[in-house]
Amino acid sequence: MGRRNRRALGVRAAGGTVAVAALLVPLLGAAPPESSSGSSSSRLQDAFASAAAEYRVPQSVLLGVSYLQSRWDAHDGAPSVTGGYGPMHLTDARAALANAPRHSEAAGDPRGDDSRAPLKASEAGPEAGQLPARLRTLPRAAKLAGLSAKQLRTDPAANVRGGAALLAAAQKKLGKPLSDRPADWYGAVAAFSGADDAATAGTYANDVFAVIRDGERRTTDAGQQVTLRARPDAEPQAAQIERMGLRQADAGGAECPKTVSCEWIPAPYEEFGDGDYGNHDLADRPKDQSIDYIVIHDTEATWEQTLKLVQDKTYLAWHYSLRSTDGHIAQSIKNKDVGWHAGNWYVNAKSIGLEHEGFLAQPDSWYTEQMYRSSARLVKYLSKKYDIPLDRQHILGHDTVPGPTTANIKQMHTDPGPYWDWSHYFALMGKPFHQTAGPNGGLVTVAPEFEENRPEFTGCEKADVACAPHGSSAVRLYSEPREDAPLIKDIGLRPGGEPSTIDVNDMASRISAGQQYAVAGREGDWTAIWYLGQKAWFKNPSGQPTAVPAKGLVVTPKPGASDVPVYGRAYPEKEAYPSGITPQAVSPLPYKLLAGQRYASGGTTRGEYFYSPTFDTSSHKVVKGKDVYYEIQFGHRVAWVRAADVQVLPSTVS
Repeated sequence: MGRRNRRALGVRAAGGTVAVAALLVPLLGAAPPESSSGSSSSRLQDAFASAAAEYRVPQSVLLGVSYLQSRWDAHDGAPSVTGGYGPMHLTDARAALANAPRHSEAAGDPRGDDSRAPLKASEAGPEAGQLPARLRTLPRAAKLAGLSAKQLRTDPAANVRGGAALLAAAQKKLGKPLSDRPADWYGAVAAFSGADDAATAGTYANDVFAVIRDGERRTTDAGQQVTLRARPDAEPQAAQIERMGLRQADAGGAECPKTVSCEWIPAPYEEFGDGDYGNHDLADRPKDQSIDYIVIHDTEATWEQTLKLVQDKTYLAWHYSLRSTDGHIAQSIKNKDVGWHAGNWYVNAKSIGLEHEGFLAQPDSWYTEQMYRSSARLVKYLSKKYDIPLDRQHILGHDTVPGPTTANIKQMHTDPGPYWDWSHYFALMGKPFHQTAGPNGGLVTVAPEFEENRPEFTGCEKADVACAPHGSSAVRLYSEPREDAPLIKDIGLRPGGEPSTIDVNDMASRISAGQQYAVAGREGDWTAIWYLGQKAWFKNPSGQPTAVPAKGLVVTPKPGASDVPVYGRAYPEKEAYPSGITPQAVSPLPYKLLAGQRYASGGTTRGEYFYSPTFDTSSHKVVKGKDVYYEIQFGHRVAWVRAADVQVLPSTVS
């Protein structure tokens, strides 16, 4: 996909639209005064006003739906992770997903446990059969609006017209009037979600109406100023959904907050020959072991594929799947049980896995606002229920889970990747990344402005070919304070000392929003941090900072030690294992934490190992040791060091 002009917004209108708009806009919650000027920064606002008038959809409804789809962003005409285009997220999955690449780091054992033979789960194949209606809304919108599919994919104004046409068609199908009252459109909004069950449709419509009631104002990714004035009279009308004939999803005891739509689609715990079984392990968490982490994944598959895979006893399973188009959630494993999802058995045994429908390396990929919101609500709920800190050392990306041993480092996955908006995600959870100390706090929290931060990546479509420019959570690291300096190297990924790359799947030389690192130096617009045992530099100008000062606890080698080992799992000492259970090696990674270096601490834990190599649960046991470990932010991925090897200090420097 070629590079595109972010500021290129056009307004297309059918004959007579402007005249109709002049008559109807006062009745439909007119745009704020600044939109009437026709300035380049208000063209999208004008497009909403024009489309609302043409199709007699309340402008507040049109704006509210669009905000829940895309936050009014046009994404330069690029498709979302499920083939949705433009501010209205009109879907044309056949065009967008036909050749969607999947991330390349897919090898390895998702269970990640040395006590049994590696699980070799095959990757999902191409989707066969008819695409569901929720992934084919753009062609229908194009037909209703009398425009080409290409126009709706590339022109934000045309896209808004298509969305308005769909909403008007849904309203007519429901037998409702084209009223100027937002409340009359509740059912049409629910239908726009594409959900096939009443709970999801209702949750979606409730979220849209919450936006309408509260109002929103935002500058989009293309510099467009859009405002939705608050409409306190926009009240949900649940009875409209009851008459739509949607199925009732089977909640089945799913463990979800009431603010999301959630159903139970169980993963099988079954044997399938030769002692093998799938696709998770029965446990009794948090009674037998604590739940300390939530791991964020993307599926690298469509929703339909994802559900088939999690129900395959020969495959692997995770706890929750989240659908992109409407944020619907399916739980497949009870939280007390252990999923096979992270490739590190220590992390699997102490985590809950969330899979988000999408493709990491799809060019210019983006995730819907509704999925971000559903996921944030679920994570906040799980955090409170299991006392999991809401920070980047406990809410892990799959790309921050370390290889458990040296042999596994190259096999670890890289999703959800650099295009997941961690800053927005945590803000939705009420935990925005912000400055927490003065300049001498000793730590920094990575916090680039997502839309403005566009590091170059390659490999989205083909190896060594530049990806389209895209907002990113990632910040690149250099060996010296200049952009033409060599990138930081990772001896775990490349033991021979080969240089790092800017490939979208190469985690060696980048950090991500929300992560915290100890400051190692400053020079002009550049800040140095301790990273993988090295001093790593990133550009951090005061006018547009990519990280902000913070403070906390750091670990450093005890006095007299030149270096200490770093681990990819926090396993117990040999003496903790009872007879009959082979002790797991406390195997250090190839890295060293050197004297004088400091790393942000994510807290302490005692060594622990969940022994469960057989289908018969009678032999399963949680082995708990006496050794204490500190979790640290060591590189892009987290790691652990033994408390006996390090001292803990406040990060603040004088």
